[in-house]
Amino acid sequence: MAKEVTTPVEEEVAAPANQAVESEKVESQTKSAEAGSKVAKKKKNRRSVSRGHVHVLATFNNTIVTITDEQGNSLASSSAGSAGFRGSKKGTAYAAQVAAEKAIETAKTFGLSKVDVFVKGVGLGRDAAVRTLVAQRIEVDSIKDITAIPHGGTRPRKAKRN
Repeated sequence: MAKEVTTPVEEEVAAPANQAVESEKVESQTKSAEAGSKVAKKKKNRRSVSRGHVHVLATFNNTIVTITDEQGNSLASSSAGSAGFRGSKKGTAYAAQVAAEKAIETAKTFGLSKVDVFVKGVGLGRDAAVRTLVAQRIEVDSIKDITAIPHGGTRPRKAKRN
């Protein structure tokens, strides 16, 4: 394991050569950036959505709020977990309120003003999320419960024999 030792004179000779190579790289990068900027000058159009859907999934452990346009394309999404709540606190009504506020704040940048609400699940965040929509000055046209209901349920256990 021998270390390579260079003298100060060798370093001075090698340095100008390295600087020349680096300056050529920088010039080629700026040229390519200038050429690319002429092509990529297109301004991205911001979508304007005045009506949309709010999907609230409220479970015992978490609440997920997704805001979509009328075709179902997602505009914003937030959950109690992404809002910073951990463990059993994610299932609370306050966590659902904070998650809904976060999603609405993002969706308002699209110009969202009227929504239809679809609530799914049995958690504490059901009502809190809808109340937050009204408090944030979003006009709620309809609220629909789409919680799955078993028709006949699962197969019962076998009968006990004594």
